[in-house]
Amino acid sequence: MSLATQNEFAAALVDPGLAVPEGLTAWNGPRPERRFAVYRNNVAVGLSGALASRFPAAQRIVGEEFFAAMAYEFIGLHPPRSPLLLAYGDDFPDFVEAFEPAREIAYLPDVMRLEAARGRAYHAADAMPLDAALLASVEPAGLAEMGLVPHPSASVLRSAYPAVTIWAMNTGEIELGDIADWMAEDALVVRPQMIVEVHRLPPGGATFLERLFSGDDLGRAFEAALAEAADFDLSANLAGAFTAGAFMAIR
Repeated sequence: MSLATQNEFAAALVDPGLAVPEGLTAWNGPRPERRFAVYRNNVAVGLSGALASRFPAAQRIVGEEFFAAMAYEFIGLHPPRSPLLLAYGDDFPDFVEAFEPAREIAYLPDVMRLEAARGRAYHAADAMPLDAALLASVEPAGLAEMGLVPHPSASVLRSAYPAVTIWAMNTGEIELGDIADWMAEDALVVRPQMIVEVHRLPPGGATFLERLFSGDDLGRAFEAALAEAADFDLSANLAGAFTAGAFMAIR
């Protein structure tokens, strides 16, 4: 089978609007439309299942039927680019954000981004988290200029919605119920050992970690967080980040 035929075959598998590629045959006839349709359906079901396994909270929020409809639309426009499906669906939240039938569920894309971040953390490289005791080796005068190397699994999610609470309610982390304070929530996602953890961050905490993760020193990260939240507590946030395992080295 030529490369062109392979590409045509792959495209037709995920797009029902495309015809069966020319040159294909089957034991029961020269035009295997029915057999190709079965194969196409198996691929769609398999990819939809892969997305459902990555975004279980989203599936629970919208229901299996609605989720499957979104997944099939996404698969047709964004087929896998690799035989490894570990990262497949990273751009599914962006797709859902523009998916007209889901527009009323404005928080859904951020819940899915949190789920995607958890998947990436799970498959990230293993590394020992930095021991907070090592801070004692840094001269007090040099703390402001100290940099911290993020753990390979660590990332920050920012949401204008209570995405962390909604995710937790739809995964069994906390009991499902009404959300009294409908407010923005930020989170640190990290896997310091074997289990992926989600930590809700206080005001200014996301900015603080984002600046450290991007290479800023402690002083600049603190200034940025303080500009966002006047009551930002440096000691509490730094202790929380170390306890969570957000860093792996001092720079």
